[in-house]
Amino acid sequence: MDYYLSPIEEQRFDLVIKNSQFITRVKRTCGRMEAKAFIDSIRTQYPDANHHCWAFAAGAPSNVHLWDQSDDGEPKGTAGKPMLNVLQHSNFGETTVVVTRYFGGVKLGAGGLVRAYSQAVQQALSQTVFEEVYPRHAVSIKVSYSLLGKVEYWLEQSDIEVQAKHFDTDITIELGVIPNSWQEQKTALENLGQGSIIFIEPELDNK
Repeated sequence: MDYYLSPIEEQRFDLVIKNSQFITRVKRTCGRMEAKAFIDSIRTQYPDANHHCWAFAAGAPSNVHLWDQSDDGEPKGTAGKPMLNVLQHSNFGETTVVVTRYFGGVKLGAGGLVRAYSQAVQQALSQTVFEEVYPRHAVSIKVSYSLLGKVEYWLEQSDIEVQAKHFDTDITIELGVIPNSWQEQKTALENLGQGSIIFIEPELDNK
């Protein structure tokens, strides 16, 4: 799959199991710092809760360096790991999930906790309003001033992100391109510029 899912906005879902309340919050977070800041904000919001268990995939789902989880005082392996496992199999990326638990007086046991935290995250993700995120590579093109208008119009009709423009003797345009569609788009640009567009593809050249 050449895209992954990510929440459009912060969302909340509630679940009660044997009198314990599980409040699941889901938010898009890019990188560890945003993920940790979101987790801290939930701790502040529910300071009297028994546990704030969490898991995140703070980049693309395949980026294991941006995975992490915590049981936050629940028995080891009964909360954070099951939560992360659900995230890993859901194709959600740039996503942090925090499950806040208010203990209801009935112990669930290790197996019951694993099921409860897994269910909380599964239920939340199944109802989360999301968008499709297509990982992009950085590409730059150099165009002449006489060609700029045509190139800008063409780019506006495409799914390419224009990230910056630098004006000098020529114009350098920094782009974010989706790898699967880039080669066809590059050919179209080459035809548009009749060979006069210069392509700089640092990331793609290393593939």
